Amino acid sequence: MNKNLLYKTSRAYLLFSVILLVVSAPLFYYSTQKLYIDETDETLLLHKNEFIKYSLPTLKITDIPNWNKFNRNNKIEAYNNTKTDSLFYQSYHDILDSEMEPYRELNAPIIISGKPYTYSTRINLVETEDLVQNIAFLFLAIITSLLIGLFAITKRLSKRLWKPFNDTLAQIEKFEIDKATTPVFVPTDIEEFNRLNNSIEKLIVRNTSIYRSQREFIENAAHELQTPLAIFQAKIDSFIQSAVFSTEQYQMLGSLNENVSRLTRLNKNLLLLSKIENDNYNTKEVIYLHEIIHKNITFFTEQATAKNIKITLELSEKVVAKSNPVLAEILISNLFLNAIKHNTSNGEINVTLSKNSLLFSNTGQAQSLVTDKLFNRFSKSNPSDHGNGLGLAIIKKIADRNNWSVSYIFQDTHHSFLVTF
Repeated sequence: MNKNLLYKTSRAYLLFSVILLVVSAPLFYYSTQKLYIDETDETLLLHKNEFIKYSLPTLKITDIPNWNKFNRNNKIEAYNNTKTDSLFYQSYHDILDSEMEPYRELNAPIIISGKPYTYSTRINLVETEDLVQNIAFLFLAIITSLLIGLFAITKRLSKRLWKPFNDTLAQIEKFEIDKATTPVFVPTDIEEFNRLNNSIEKLIVRNTSIYRSQREFIENAAHELQTPLAIFQAKIDSFIQSAVFSTEQYQMLGSLNENVSRLTRLNKNLLLLSKIENDNYNTKEVIYLHEIIHKNITFFTEQATAKNIKITLELSEKVVAKSNPVLAEILISNLFLNAIKHNTSNGEINVTLSKNSLLFSNTGQAQSLVTDKLFNRFSKSNPSDHGNGLGLAIIKKIADRNNWSVSYIFQDTHHSFLVTF
């Protein structure tokens, strides 16, 4: 599933924030704790040095009990084979709080009146741990607030910065080259977006001009070809009727007449497409599709009978739609012609008109048609087909003009075209 640019950038910021918090929180906690332990060790060593410098020279063995009595965290104990200064963690039971509390302790060897003793000094780590935790929580609160604030500001700023781009995108999505309206881009204070808008405007103007020129050329060419083709076919018909030819000559003239007829149909279809695109049939009114079908059913029944094709109608008379009547009749005619032309001998055509749809279903070839370019101009499912490949393109163009949809369905050897309105 595609995501918009703001979602992807916001997700990147959020992922970075989470990773930063997960990594920095324990790192900051243990780094701060180490700093406090190092500071505690320095304090213990300072107490030892002060003791050795100021108290030890005058201290006697008989003074040890009294000295220990008045120094809660500093003790002179019996020698315990301590050779050098030793720093370590130790827990002691606190009588006042009735619980075990952690301490950082230093043991150092000393000599009093020629006898070895061990000097012990300690610092309670409870307050230190509380302080480290409070600092860590404060750090996390500040970092979290900072990241949330940056995320919110970035998201809000991104929405504002990308608004001109979204406006441009909306204009492009609504633009149709065959419509008279052209996009109007609002100037922005962002250089890149202004360049984008200017480039798109130039591209639209250039392509619209090319499109209109091509459309005018097709329409003018179709108009100019109408009269020569009509004269050409009339003279061929007159020539065939007024002279006697050999079988080979008749075949050549028949082939020539057939090709002229194809050119005439192609010319009429191209002219029709051009008129539809030029909005020559822009007036719409309420129509009853069942009436149009009944009006033309006799003509199509005669064509179907020539191939022994059975036509079945299931029409609801309450169905109304809004369209140009001429275009609606052309749509139904092309659907009938397509169903007859691509049918098989002894086949069938089923026409179903329901509340919101019109379905033409006919027998035909055993495999489904290629749908990728089915409604494109000059697209043929069978290259040997003598048609011009414009029938379905006209059906699609009329459906689009009426804001209808047309789709192809293949099921149980039946080819169906569904018009939804």
